Amino acid sequence: LEAELKKIERCQLLILDDLFLVPLDAKERPILLDIIEDRHERKSIIITSQYPSSSWYDMVGDPTVADAILDRIVHSAHTIELTGESIRKLKAKKA
Repeated sequence: LEAELKKIERCQLLILDDLFLVPLDAKERPILLDIIEDRHERKSIIITSQYPSSSWYDMVGDPTVADAILDRIVHSAHTIELTGESIRKLKAKKA
């Protein structure tokens, strides 16, 4: 785990795809917090999620950790909300 976290620290742009697809467990919360704290206001993160940011708080699972993580993400973010039908669904209909 430490080696993987060092790799993450070195990259200039971190992409977290489908963040909060499932709720975080007790082992994952501090890891995500460490990653977010390390990058906050220093390095870029792109986050994609199936859920609106308003529901992320519940997905973290611990109110204190959720506050720490989301304060660093949401308040300094440039948000692009995509709406409409899923591209996968549209492609499946055509097939």
